[in-house]
Amino acid sequence: MRVSDFDFDLPPELIAQTPTDDRESARLLLVDRESHGFEDRRVTDLPDLLGPRDLLVINDTRVFPARLLGHRVPTGGAVECLLLTRLDGERWDALMHPGQKLRVGARVRFEREGRQLHGEVLEHRVFGRRTIRLWVDGDGTVDELVDELGHIPLPPYIRRSDRPVDRDRYQTVYAAVRGSVAAPTAGLHLTDAMLQRCAERGIEVARLTLHVGYGTFKPVRVDRVEDHTVDAESYDVPPETADAVNRALDTGRRVVSVGTTTTRALETAARAGGGRLRAGRGVSDLYLYPGVPVQVVGALFTNFHLPRSSLLMLVSALGGRERVLDAYAAAVRRGYRFYSYGDAMLLL
Repeated sequence: MRVSDFDFDLPPELIAQTPTDDRESARLLLVDRESHGFEDRRVTDLPDLLGPRDLLVINDTRVFPARLLGHRVPTGGAVECLLLTRLDGERWDALMHPGQKLRVGARVRFEREGRQLHGEVLEHRVFGRRTIRLWVDGDGTVDELVDELGHIPLPPYIRRSDRPVDRDRYQTVYAAVRGSVAAPTAGLHLTDAMLQRCAERGIEVARLTLHVGYGTFKPVRVDRVEDHTVDAESYDVPPETADAVNRALDTGRRVVSVGTTTTRALETAARAGGGRLRAGRGVSDLYLYPGVPVQVVGALFTNFHLPRSSLLMLVSALGGRERVLDAYAAAVRRGYRFYSYGDAMLLL
């Protein structure tokens, strides 16, 4: 299978740069896998489009302000640092710019209003990656200073600086477990009121955590789909969620995944359990594309993804490549907004 088989034309003006006025007002393209039909709806219709026996699974990871802007010490040259993964108490995997000047031993400082976070490059890696040590002299912890000084790491296709509103809108309403550098964007549409309406309809809601890494934006650089690999991301499935999913599977109820990140966690935990969801923590490097069986997820609520991306391939593993690309073409014709702050699709 060729990566070029997952390409499509997208006018730049359809790439959403700002969120909708409220979370539920986004458009929703309903895709019926049996009839191959498409229907224009609104996200607020989601509880009515699901069945009263469905199990809705959400990802409660929390985005932290991982983008730090500072300067080199002692030269004062500008530095940008995107924290990716904490390796231990002080060491982080990070993307840094300008890479050519930030060699091993380089010192940096991030500061505002007298509050300072210090850093030192420990290891030089490929594609701008560095291992960096962060520390604080004086009051506060590294996490507290990152929260104070950091910026929300908006995706590269949002071509503007972050704004105060992004601290709220680039976060799900149920975000609880700090650790992501990108939002699980399908969940950005959900509200407490919508989840309450789901419960009133008899739709069960369960949570898990998968921390979204920078690999979610990793381009597919190979020609054959099968030759690509995805970056590993940590996940945690609580026992009550594993029990809920396994009960649903045992009784023939549909498991509806909110987003590709939730899907990867569910499918990884199912493979760890031999077809039944295994509770606990793990690391997912599962790569789903057409031909790789989807064992747990029966329906998917998701945003629209980039051409030739592993996320589009994941959606196609569930919906079929031709059907999904037909849906994307319909969304383009109908003026849907794409990517993180864009509209949504429900694949039933």
